[in-house]
Amino acid sequence: MGDIKIKTAIPGPKASELIERKQRSVPVGPFNTIKSFAHKGEGALLTDVDGNTFIDFAGAIGTLNVGHCPPEVVRALHEQIDRYVHPCFHVMMYEPYIQLAELLNKITPGIHDKKTFFLSSGAEAVENAIKIARKYSGRKGIISFERAFHGRTYMAMSLTSKVKPYKYQFGPFAPETYKWPYPVYSQDKSLAPEELDAYMLKKFEIFFQSEVPATEIAAVIMEPVQGEGGFNIPSKAFVRGVKQICEQYGILFIADEIQTGFGRTGKMFAMEHYDVIPDLMTMSKSIAAGLPISAVTGRAEIMDSAGIGEIGGTYGGSPLGCVAAIEVVKMIVEQKLLDRANAFGEKFQNRFGKLASSCSEIGDVRSLGAMCAIEFFDHDGKPDAPLVQEILKKAHERGLIVMSAGLNGNVIRLLAPLVVTNEQIEEGFEVLESSIIECCQQ
Repeated sequence: MGDIKIKTAIPGPKASELIERKQRSVPVGPFNTIKSFAHKGEGALLTDVDGNTFIDFAGAIGTLNVGHCPPEVVRALHEQIDRYVHPCFHVMMYEPYIQLAELLNKITPGIHDKKTFFLSSGAEAVENAIKIARKYSGRKGIISFERAFHGRTYMAMSLTSKVKPYKYQFGPFAPETYKWPYPVYSQDKSLAPEELDAYMLKKFEIFFQSEVPATEIAAVIMEPVQGEGGFNIPSKAFVRGVKQICEQYGILFIADEIQTGFGRTGKMFAMEHYDVIPDLMTMSKSIAAGLPISAVTGRAEIMDSAGIGEIGGTYGGSPLGCVAAIEVVKMIVEQKLLDRANAFGEKFQNRFGKLASSCSEIGDVRSLGAMCAIEFFDHDGKPDAPLVQEILKKAHERGLIVMSAGLNGNVIRLLAPLVVTNEQIEEGFEVLESSIIECCQQ
């Protein structure tokens, strides 16, 4: 017997009652992966209200790199609550805000002078990074990438490159936003990866002649690994090429590390894989073990371009989020979670790389650290989203929480907490592998 314990159908009786209440009181818009309700979380395990225990390979969409309810974070939160909950940094300042800013200035890429300020969500961090880039540069244009995801608020949604469900009938969108193509090596087989990189970079130069001059572009924003877009991993040459174009034309380079940050890819921040130092960086999700806080860190002279009162927010940098984030960074270092992320990725590649050789529906198995994905195609070579949904349904019924991704919904993505035990990894992989085999043999 492993850690998975499924005692009822999913949803069980208590969850079913709660679903009825949800349908009466909550709009249909917010989606749900598992048709149940949480009761208790610990490490990589999540138990629902009916007593079913799941292994969690979704991690609140990459929010729980240090796991559910890590004792160090819980202890720090209790201590902070006993002092004060939220005096608002704009009313009376508090030290945890400064401590976390100093810490992020130290651990983010680059040895230049940096400054950091805090907000509440990833989308809010993106919005403010764009504001700062425009204020500093005096330019208005912002470039993101095809398949990018940067959030659901209006500027972030404008930078996002997926119509349904994120943008459909929500326009008009923010002006002066543009999209560059992004290399997806698993789907474009016409060119070798290095040839595809060169082709893309050439197109960017042509873009400045055909669409908008480089002198009107304030910033390029890029995920080091695309998240919602399908865990697409660019080459070092491509990322460095984009940065070089930015430097050539005085364009700021913004790294969106909201999903890739804090150990997910086997380094503290994914940009370290590419030896690229961004001008601005956005962070959230796993920054604080599930507490709602986000950050923008950047070159000091850029960050200071926004005047007093021009950036901020009532709940930005809550004391609870700050003390949690400080403990998260300690955990990543002291528990060697970067090594754990790389070990997870190796186990994933070994297991599902072998499965791909015998399962023709698997088109690609890819990972960077513990940011892992399996992409599925039908026998005609088309993205197979229905197959992915069948696999997920079976895995959920067997006690594994896992999600899909990708522009076409044909990617299974893994965002397991980095504190997951070796036994839990094997148990989760067994559920996922058996679910894939059974669905592909139908």
